[in-house]
Amino acid sequence: MPGTWPGIRLVDTEHLSLPTRWARLALFGTRPVSQSRGVDRIVVQNEALYESLVSVEDLTELPVEEALVHIGQLVDLSMDLGRVEGLRRALQLSEDLQNRSLTPAQLATSHYFLANAWSNIGRLSKALTNGAWEWEQEELEKEMIHLRKALRTDGLSELPDERIGQILTNLGNVMDHVGRFVEAIEYWDRALRILPSLSMARGNRGMGLVRYALLLYDQGHALALLRHAHPDLTAALSSPIPEHARGPFDACRAGIESKMSPAELRADSADMDGFVLGDSENEIEYRLWCLSNSLFLNPLNDLGPWPIAARDVLVQPSIVVGIDEGPYYAGFFNQMKQEFASARYLLYDGINAVRPHFSDREVLLFNTLDYPTYCLAAEKTKAAFRMLYSLLDKIAYFLNHYLALSIPERSVKFRTLWYVSQPRNKGLRPEFQGSRNWPLRGLYWLSKDLYEAETDFSESLEPDAKELWEIRNHLEHKYLKLHTDEWGGPPSSEDETLRGLTDTLAFSRYRRDFEAKTMRLAKMVRAGLIYLSLAIHSEERRRAQERDPDAIIPGMPLGTCDDRWKF
Repeated sequence: MPGTWPGIRLVDTEHLSLPTRWARLALFGTRPVSQSRGVDRIVVQNEALYESLVSVEDLTELPVEEALVHIGQLVDLSMDLGRVEGLRRALQLSEDLQNRSLTPAQLATSHYFLANAWSNIGRLSKALTNGAWEWEQEELEKEMIHLRKALRTDGLSELPDERIGQILTNLGNVMDHVGRFVEAIEYWDRALRILPSLSMARGNRGMGLVRYALLLYDQGHALALLRHAHPDLTAALSSPIPEHARGPFDACRAGIESKMSPAELRADSADMDGFVLGDSENEIEYRLWCLSNSLFLNPLNDLGPWPIAARDVLVQPSIVVGIDEGPYYAGFFNQMKQEFASARYLLYDGINAVRPHFSDREVLLFNTLDYPTYCLAAEKTKAAFRMLYSLLDKIAYFLNHYLALSIPERSVKFRTLWYVSQPRNKGLRPEFQGSRNWPLRGLYWLSKDLYEAETDFSESLEPDAKELWEIRNHLEHKYLKLHTDEWGGPPSSEDETLRGLTDTLAFSRYRRDFEAKTMRLAKMVRAGLIYLSLAIHSEERRRAQERDPDAIIPGMPLGTCDDRWKF
């Protein structure tokens, strides 16, 4: 990862970041040994408690709440004492517990403890091998899956705000660790909206913004991110935080202060607020919607809905190519950007329509008695979904050429690009093994959110991945049917009367649910395009370091397309 500042994200149940000196000292260095008898007694007490907890092989006799307390204590003590076997026992006890009848809140808590156990196993094993840059890490996959399951349970709202904040913070941490730093910010933001006093979420967001800034090719944007990171770190340091977090947070803040003057750090937010959003009320409403949903291809939009970010300024960074090659990378990136921007507007127009379009009039349709929705607005949302999903494979097509992977064009898929061949157990391609291109690793982990019908790629880190794949398959080749909220859903197998009226050819979904999934897909694709741009920038910097310093690289400046030329 570029830069020399510390790269660590810490929460109450910490998650290992990239292997910097600060990370090793804070998490895995030897703690100062106290000679006080009081500390000795505490260590002995912890050892004794650990032995009593790990010796229990079955919690069926305990009430669920007591079983959860037992597991939570075992996870924490096992990490404190560096005992992987205790964490393995916690996994076994948690999986057994989930076979019992749990309330939604208990299930969410169980997934949270499972995530912590997998996280701690990964941290302990990677501390011994210095393997934090390994791209394939089962422990990270399991941690992410369980945190997401905790967030998806119906009982999340029944948990205390602090617990919800911890789940969101930890998920932001693991996303940031694997290179999905854009999406990490959204989780930290959500945690802070629920609990503004959550200092570990604030400090981790500050460090995440610093790492994001170090990747940018636009120094103005980088300084803006650093300026926003500084108050986060300052607020975290002025709050009660675990002692192991104080050093990394303080060093990161000091790094910002070494790069920016006090005047630059105090710059008025008016620099980002005083921008016109459009020439008409419709355009202003559209741009405000994009800003509030963080959908502009602009890193500044990850800082919030600032008017300065209401433009898609992200581009393909400069790429060195052969003297006889044209600007095809710029052309391809242009096309992906335009498709994203068009899909984004179709989504906006589709979900914000308040009445049928005139083109819907006099289109004779039968009422199938299941509250179907037929209108231009719904078809715009469907078109947006198609365009957005296809962009992921186009990112893979771009990478296949740019990284000279030589995968046959018909075999290029975003989900499978990264592997030597199928079956998947042949491993990652050598181009990716151990690569320190952080945003490229982010793309790899983003691909794990997709589903493919091939056996080796049917497992996904995104709980809804298969449904998204099914939706795309039916949109492209079969029959997706959207319904209004009045629809009662598919009939049960026992209701033979209604089963006879069911549209068995259709893949039926509520329209509002489909719109929400399309919005989530838009955010995923936006993040993917940002990772692609910054992965190229990181790769070009690496190539420049390996190039003959005396080599002459002539430039080929490209102008920009005036908006008047676009029609």
